[in-house]
Amino acid sequence: MGLFNKLFGKSDKKENDTMSNVKLAVIYYSSTGTNYQLAQWAEEAATQAGAEVKLLKVEELAPEAAIESNPAWKAHVEATKDVPTVSLDDLEWADAIIFSVPTRFGNLPAQMKQFLDTTGGLWFNGKLANKVVSAMSSASNPHGGHEATILSLYTTMYHWGAIVAAPGYTAPETFAAGGNPYGTSVTVGQDGKMTEDVKQGVTHQAKRTVQVAEWVKKGLQQ
Repeated sequence: MGLFNKLFGKSDKKENDTMSNVKLAVIYYSSTGTNYQLAQWAEEAATQAGAEVKLLKVEELAPEAAIESNPAWKAHVEATKDVPTVSLDDLEWADAIIFSVPTRFGNLPAQMKQFLDTTGGLWFNGKLANKVVSAMSSASNPHGGHEATILSLYTTMYHWGAIVAAPGYTAPETFAAGGNPYGTSVTVGQDGKMTEDVKQGVTHQAKRTVQVAEWVKKGLQQ
């Protein structure tokens, strides 16, 4: 039954095992800092909700020349050099995952897509089934692909057999944060600043993700 349990997310733990804290990985890609800030807010809210949290970045793939040509990009890379880079072990460790990414032509940035494309081994062995996932995004204009980017990421999650914990319209904070039911999203002006106040939306989404992960984890342990 071991392979069946791996593929379908069944737990081998005994029914009387005690409930442990949700393990949450907040995984982001950010070139100039917006999605890093969203990820930090998610980390803060999830920690307050009692989760054990890892804040992790995906590997930067852009050529050095491109980074050097943009002062804000260069400064962000330097400022976050000590943030751990995500590994496949982190995915296996996590009960839940929150992703934060900018849009690239209405799709995922190559840095995040490349990382997700390395997860085939975990998927094949059933290690990603029943992970609770949620996602956030940013773009430089109101119709720049916020929703499309999140939905594109969720497509990979469906193949994992993950459980998507979108914020939906489960709290007023969703409307205050721009009204995106798929995940908190924000527009970034030419000055590099967010044009909407989305911190409360991120906080609600992070706490909701932890709550859903608690329900799932408790169910798997029974």
